[in-house]
Amino acid sequence: MAEDTSRKRKVRGRKIRGDREQKKRRRARKELARKASRNGDHEAGTAAANESTGDEGGGHLESPETVAPEPFVETDAVESLRERITGWLAADQPVHLIGPTGCGKTALALSAAAARGRPVVHINGDEAVDTATLVGTYAGGERYEERDEFVSGVSKKTQIVRDRWVDNPLSAAVREGATLVYNEFSRSDPAAHNVLLSVFEEGVLERPGKRGRERTIDVHPEFRAILTSNDAEYAGVHRQQDALLDRVVGVHVGHYDAETEREIVRTHVDVADTRDDAEPSDSGDSNNDERGALDPEAIGTVVETTRTLREELPFVVGTRAAITAAKGIAVFGTQAGTESAQQQTDGGHTFDDELLADVFTDVLGPKLAGTEIDDVSTLRERITETL
Repeated sequence: MAEDTSRKRKVRGRKIRGDREQKKRRRARKELARKASRNGDHEAGTAAANESTGDEGGGHLESPETVAPEPFVETDAVESLRERITGWLAADQPVHLIGPTGCGKTALALSAAAARGRPVVHINGDEAVDTATLVGTYAGGERYEERDEFVSGVSKKTQIVRDRWVDNPLSAAVREGATLVYNEFSRSDPAAHNVLLSVFEEGVLERPGKRGRERTIDVHPEFRAILTSNDAEYAGVHRQQDALLDRVVGVHVGHYDAETEREIVRTHVDVADTRDDAEPSDSGDSNNDERGALDPEAIGTVVETTRTLREELPFVVGTRAAITAAKGIAVFGTQAGTESAQQQTDGGHTFDDELLADVFTDVLGPKLAGTEIDDVSTLRERITETL
């Protein structure tokens, strides 16, 4: 793009990394909540449940304070969706969140799960997940010794070796009344989900391969499930059996409104304080304070561009792309200094469409496979035309 025709995106105000201390305080509060939970009855119960399920590798069960996403934006749109999810869970209905990649399904699911105040089991779907991965399997043997001293003066020792069963996430969740968050579950083989049918319908978990009276587990009355998946047309996604889909309610999650997307990006990128009475940050390193701080107007420009490209390009441009682009603008704009894309002017800075096109080309370049855009140069031309 020629220099004389480049439209400048100007943002004025003192570049103060105003959110740095706020983010530190949020992280500190979350860590305090985790410590308090570990010292309380709830965490003790979680640890005991992990031990009772034979879960020795750190535990499938997590406390709600641990899994609550941070940062997490709560606007009216987000709160409305979460209330729908928690409402269906209260009605004892499994919830299936469906939506495009990068729209925030996982964070929404974890937030809704944490809001219940019950332990959470979080698993991710992929091709390697099978029934044993979900319910458990025999893992080696265990040896123990029995002593027989029935006859006085005679001691008889018998060594017994038996197979050792280890519960996997679904077994732990249904036994302890946890909230199961099964992320990207449609990437797993549908045959692995046959065990969910009896869980959702009859309240019983059948554990194929388990021998003896403990082959089944009665589902705890507080057990709930949240499944997430991309739309069916995504690569690597399996169509699930109708019998399973009939047992869940589908909540569709689209891209949020502009206000919510701006707030989401703001919480993931350090924001400059543009108030006239703002004081410089006392965090120590002034160079680090300058790097990565974006003004709210700059974030608005990135979100506006994301939403425009979403309508113009033949693939999904999610909120995650806006977050990544904002981080790129912060870094590359600062590196460019006064020589090109970003210039310090009256306490503010400008960046032009060329930098915006460069950043979005890098962010969206991996999505070209299988689309009508055959190379990166064509993608950049499309982005430049859109800008």
